[in-house]
Amino acid sequence: MNILVVDDHPLYRSGVVHTLQNTGMEVNVVECAALDTAFQRIDGGLPVDLMILDLQMPGYQGVESVRAVRMRRPEVPVLVLSGNEDPAIVRECIDLGACGFVPKSAPSDEFHAALSLVLSGGVYLPPTSLSVGTPASRAQQDAWARLGAHLTERQRQVLLGIVQGKPNKVIARDLGLSDTTVKSHVAHILDALVVSNRTEAVYALARAGLTMRDLETAPARAY
Repeated sequence: MNILVVDDHPLYRSGVVHTLQNTGMEVNVVECAALDTAFQRIDGGLPVDLMILDLQMPGYQGVESVRAVRMRRPEVPVLVLSGNEDPAIVRECIDLGACGFVPKSAPSDEFHAALSLVLSGGVYLPPTSLSVGTPASRAQQDAWARLGAHLTERQRQVLLGIVQGKPNKVIARDLGLSDTTVKSHVAHILDALVVSNRTEAVYALARAGLTMRDLETAPARAY
């Protein structure tokens, strides 16, 4: 498993690398001090299973670093690290397609939990961001608990693409489907989660503590 750590602060970057190397997982960690350097490595053929990205990178303002990765390499999952814990920033990162957000103030065990969840197909959001906004309704809670039974296997695959922040056209390409078919699946997924957009869907999964592994073990519709 290749994990790309992109952070322009050597001391903090070294700390993240040390933490990754002591998780017990078999990982190959590649360090980059600049996002453009990371792009060069990926363009040069480096396979990346996860990019851990500092939100503030030279040449990029705030969430523009996340936007740049999602536009240029939408197939690469992004876990954001940031000293800015503003829930609005967290939501904007998720809206852009990040699969998780960890505050730099978080203890190492929280980072471990975030890494484990993201690598298992989940979305990690800091507790402070989950406590902000309208509480989940009973209908939403019931829908989340029965989600597996409401989705076909193909819809689960589309949901994984949503969790990874992939645009519909990328999901369509990966699954060999038409854009129209993917759009239809996305609409059904949003209905099943009782939410109105993709970001709310990601937040719903995070609030429910669901990962794709959870959904895979639940009974699925046969059609």
